Amino acid sequence: MDLGISGRKAIICASTQGLGKACATSLALEGCIVYINGRHAERAEQVAQEIARETGGLVYGVGADITTEAGRAALIAACPEPDILVNNNAGPPPGKLADWHHDSWIQALESNMLAPALLIRAVVPGMRARKFGRIINITSAMVKSPRPQMALSTGARAGLTAFSKSLSLEVAVDNVTINSLLPERIDTDRQRFMAEKMMKEQSITMQEARDQIAQSIAAKRFGTPKEFGDACAYLCSAQASFISGQNLQLDGGSYHGLI
Repeated sequence: MDLGISGRKAIICASTQGLGKACATSLALEGCIVYINGRHAERAEQVAQEIARETGGLVYGVGADITTEAGRAALIAACPEPDILVNNNAGPPPGKLADWHHDSWIQALESNMLAPALLIRAVVPGMRARKFGRIINITSAMVKSPRPQMALSTGARAGLTAFSKSLSLEVAVDNVTINSLLPERIDTDRQRFMAEKMMKEQSITMQEARDQIAQSIAAKRFGTPKEFGDACAYLCSAQASFISGQNLQLDGGSYHGLI
């Protein structure tokens, strides 16, 4: 299927690895002009060249810390008229209530709610004027299925979800859609980190930890980054213009709720 986005300009935040890189790769394969982002300019350029070689696409690296005003300004300066914005950022580590002091909350909100909200604020007027825009937030399955140890991440990302839903009602008339992807157990460095944490806590091997994690998923396997990236590309497509304000779970069928 031709997704109708060849030549569209796409900013993908935090995309030098993991889910962001997967989305950047899938969009480059669809012919998008892709701007990847990481805190370190050299690393961002290295990964941009890697994706360009793999996909044959136009891919540029932008070194910028999107949790800062200067970083967000640099990213927008590199691609001032994006058609697609994929919001992504590392989440805070698991913890418990006693761990989360004031600064912990501020950092979580800056990284996982305010940075994406302010990037959306920067790009939406142009998208509306051009009558095309696709905004994807990479959040977490925990937004719909909160768990105590992930409450810091969930709190910030649920705020972004509410903001995005409210704005989606206003901008849909101009062919601007805002959706969120809710990953769980996609096989990235984040899952390796979680497996390593289990190894230490339970004195088990890496394979045993990974097997435990896989058994917690209805599909009994990890999701692949490519599966995630391709889902993102579809939501950015011309064909997805009637899908907005939604939270799509990529979790191997594990969510127990109806809505």
